[in-house]
Amino acid sequence: MHAIPFSLLATALLAACSAPSSVSTADLAREESVKPGINENFLREGAVEQYTQRFETESREIFSRRKEIVAALGLEPGMEVADIGAGTGLFLAPFAESVGADGHVYLVDISPGFVSLIDNRIRRLGLEHASARLCTDRSVELPKESVDLVFICDVYHHFEYPRNTLASIHEALRPGGQVVVIDFHRIEGETSEWTMNHVRAGEEVFTAEIEAAGFERIEQRHDLLEANYFLRFARKDA
Repeated sequence: MHAIPFSLLATALLAACSAPSSVSTADLAREESVKPGINENFLREGAVEQYTQRFETESREIFSRRKEIVAALGLEPGMEVADIGAGTGLFLAPFAESVGADGHVYLVDISPGFVSLIDNRIRRLGLEHASARLCTDRSVELPKESVDLVFICDVYHHFEYPRNTLASIHEALRPGGQVVVIDFHRIEGETSEWTMNHVRAGEEVFTAEIEAAGFERIEQRHDLLEANYFLRFARKDA
């Protein structure tokens, strides 16, 4: 048996420890869409006006309970936070206020229309510590180790390539960074037919996907919301 040079062994061990999950680069490149066309409506003309009315209404639980949601996140001054799938920028103002001028809020969306809308809101509010960013269907397009917390609210089920997107989130988080996911309950016989058809899987499946991407669940709440669950994960580090 030939001895393996220490330098090669150390390199291999470092690569293994640095990997966010057991998913290889080749696996990510081959990932197929889990729900083709899930985001098409957000990209068509007139979507911004339509969804602004749908998203920012008291009949939507996320809108009516937004103060409770922000409080549950535990944001602190100086934190850098990313709202993935920020839509109309519903959480722009409260996030910016929570992290203060020494922090930063990234509002990320796949729709150029929503990014433009958010950018206009940022300028109108004079928030120099917030920025709107366009992402792709495979990446959140944030710099490496640039944020402390990633917020994914009623958006995870819109990840068309979840393994790719989660890998980009893992890379964007600083060591010890956290991910908070709020998404719809999907329970046979209890959940509405529309939600059953629209949301591809339930809490257990989504949790397993996130954990497989290099995260560990550290909080699970069903008392905060009714139609949605609240999960918090921490990035696993070597």
